[in-house]
Formats: sequence, structure tokens, C-alpha cells
Amino acid sequence: MTNRTQWNLEQVTQIIASLKDTPGAMLPILHGIQDTQGYVPPDAVPMIAEALNQTRAEVHGVISFYHLFRTTPPGKHVVQICRAEACQARGARALEAHVKAKLHIDYNNTTLDQEFTLEPIYCLGNCACGPSIRVDDDIVGRVTTDKFDLIVDELTTVALDLAPLNPVRQEKKA
Repeated sequence: MTNRTQWNLEQVTQIIASLKDTPGAMLPILHGIQDTQGYVPPDAVPMIAEALNQTRAEVHGVISFYHLFRTTPPGKHVVQICRAEACQARGARALEAHVKAKLHIDYNNTTLDQEFTLEPIYCLGNCACGPSIRVDDDIVGRVTTDKFDLIVDELTTVALDLAPLNPVRQEKKA
């Protein structure tokens, strides 16, 4: 995937060109762009419209109709909470409230540090193990608030760079 704040014009142009003549090309093009860029850049909409002989409004209508398409870059990790009935019956609403409070964001938003994007999803097919979430491409079942906190801690743990401390340590040894 490319830089989260910049999209690759050459890749998008190539995807549009390679798929524009296939029947029902709109969805494959949108999926291809989102798969490579992480989102469908608004500046790509006129390119898609022109290639498919559609209006910008028609392209935008398809993007806004399907919840899975994003028009802004996602965070480093995408967290989706299942909102289907089975997960709701097993505590997803309480989990949802906890996740929003923990990340300090609502659905379809990204944390200020660009680490997490939170999205609702309607059934992950993991009903017997609800409440379920998907983090990036991994589905996790029986998620409690503690289990979610552990997942977030794991994903945000970064090794400390101790290199700047080495000269200080060497001076103390001398």
C-alpha cells in the first residue's frame, strides 16, 4: 500500500485502464483503487467517471452507497466492530462504547495519531463467537473490553530507540 496521505496517480490510472472495458466495471475499479491506495481518493472520481462515460455524481453515488468504500486515508490499523444482531446480543454495544472511548473517536473516523480507523460492519460471519471485531484482516471473537485493550496495546507498542542515550552511558562509564 502507498503512503497513507498520498495516492499513486499512476496505479489508479492503470487500474482504471485495465478494468474500464469489463462489464460492470465500476465496482472492480473502486475495489482495485481502494485495495492499492487504502481509499478512493476524491480526485480519482472524475477519472473514473470519464473512463466509464458516467457523471461524477454517479460515481460518487456508488462510493457513498457502499459502506466499505472510504474517501479518506485510513489509519495504520482498521478496526471494525460487528453490529449484527448476534454480536449485539453478546455485548457488542458495551464493547462499542468502550472502543470509542478508548480510541477517542466515533465510527468512520481516524485517531489523531493516524494509528486506528474505526468502522462499523454488519456481520463478520463469526456469530457463535460474538462479539467479534476485525482488526486489519484478522477476525477476533469473544472480544471483551480487556481483550480489546490488549489488542490496542500490542498494535501500538513500539520499540524504544536508545541510540541517543548511548553517548551519555559511555560518558558515565569513562
